[in-house]
Amino acid sequence: MIAAPEIPTDFNLLQESETHFSSDTDFEDIEGKNQKQGKGKTCKKGKKGPAEKGKGGNGGGKPPSGPNRMNGHHQQNGVENMMLFEVVKMGKSAMQSVVDDWIESYKHDRDIALLDLINFFIQCSGCKGVVTAEMFRHMQNSEIIRKMTEEFDEDSGDYPLTMAGPQWKKFKSSFCEFIGVLVRQCQYSIIYDEYMMDTVISLLTGLSDSQVRAFRHTSTLAAMKLMTALVNVALNLSINMDNTQRQYEAERNKMIGKRANERLELLLQKRKELQENQDEIENMMNAIFKGVFVHRYRDAIAEIRAICIEEIGIWMKMYSDAFLNDSYLKYVGWTMHDKQGEVRLKCLTALQGLYYNKELNSKLELFTSRFKDRIVSMTLDKEYDVAVQAIKLLTLVLQSSEEVLTAEDCENVYHLVYSAHRPVAVAAGEFLYKKLFSRRDPEEDGMMKRRGRQGPNANLVKTLVFFFLESELHEHAAYLVDSMWDCATELLKDWECMNSLLLEEPLSGEEALTDRQESALIEIMLCTIRQAAECHPPVGRGTGKRVL
Repeated sequence: MIAAPEIPTDFNLLQESETHFSSDTDFEDIEGKNQKQGKGKTCKKGKKGPAEKGKGGNGGGKPPSGPNRMNGHHQQNGVENMMLFEVVKMGKSAMQSVVDDWIESYKHDRDIALLDLINFFIQCSGCKGVVTAEMFRHMQNSEIIRKMTEEFDEDSGDYPLTMAGPQWKKFKSSFCEFIGVLVRQCQYSIIYDEYMMDTVISLLTGLSDSQVRAFRHTSTLAAMKLMTALVNVALNLSINMDNTQRQYEAERNKMIGKRANERLELLLQKRKELQENQDEIENMMNAIFKGVFVHRYRDAIAEIRAICIEEIGIWMKMYSDAFLNDSYLKYVGWTMHDKQGEVRLKCLTALQGLYYNKELNSKLELFTSRFKDRIVSMTLDKEYDVAVQAIKLLTLVLQSSEEVLTAEDCENVYHLVYSAHRPVAVAAGEFLYKKLFSRRDPEEDGMMKRRGRQGPNANLVKTLVFFFLESELHEHAAYLVDSMWDCATELLKDWECMNSLLLEEPLSGEEALTDRQESALIEIMLCTIRQAAECHPPVGRGTGKRVL
């Protein structure tokens, strides 16, 4: 099992000068550096951190005022006297309404609202302790977490993310949705106030270093979902900056008499504001990546490692210009060697999302050359689900560039069409079909309307016969047919073509089938007829979970 890194008793986020977000940054040697005592806020250079500022819109954690406030947010939608955790757990209110209520509370008194948000994350971890206003004002985050750890009841081992039953069934999705909606609704103002996000990131970073599994699991999931939401904000900012730049260039290139100087000034100001916002978002993303991801992607708990790999796959797919490079891909590549199947599976599905988009192929070339052999070896993984996805990934690699996979690589996949496990065999059958049967020569275009020996399938049927004979598994024709049935039905049911190859004389210049090849074709033909009639896999092929 992958060992967890040594967990510090205190935590901090790096200052801006140390957290410039760069797509080619190497994150291998960042642990233990630039650590300073303090609340652990991400703050801009030359500005006071949140711990140095006066807290709250009303100051000093003054109790909320007005008849419609309780626990930091409005009593709306029939939800009264309930903390944020209870509202999300019930799952009865529209998430946007829940978040909008919290934002109104934050605008009224940010300390009270933040206290509710802090207790939300604490309670989502299954901790019965409550962070009080006094603790929030006077204690460091590390002290608060230590206090909550002391009040944590670990005897049961259960916490909301792992609890069974209808009440908790949808909790994880509601929890993740809340974080995404919170960032989305705050992305134009509150997210940049140097207080709310700093506090949340500091808290989650500290909790993710906890020895308590529930804290570590819950906060890592929250931090990764927070990062995903921020990546979406960063992408939108990048698009807006590009659009603004194009508008500015178009206006500046106009003749002096037609140029609107006021518009130029406005566009310059807008571009400046967008750049400042982008810098702040990058600081936040860098803090989460360095403070949480680089430690938790190798956590002792497989589920936590899987969360990290799943989310980094989303970042690379969503914002490829910033994340799809070797500095991030390497984490997926390393984790393909994980001892737990569920983590290896997340690596493969993350990569499938990237290789599926042919526009990203050029950015994957170095990764492919470095980790291709590992992917090929995973087609023989002891976990069937992992083997299936490895074959599907290689099929996508094949579609992106046929030169990448060697003949030996392909042959390692070909023989799996005879696997006793049907999902593996079907995946291999699709790979085989894409490699040997899906391409047509331009000369065959004129044969499309012809049938039998002169039809376009004649050469493909011959190829199938040659492949079968070269496999030297003559008693397994039924396995070969079943493997390709889903992707090559039209070819396998072209019995007219098969009959023609067996009964008619060869065309001029065409080489006739040998007796051995004719026998093989007859065997294949019988298997296709049986498959069409019986509609089930051959005897001995199933979907068992373990490789024998």
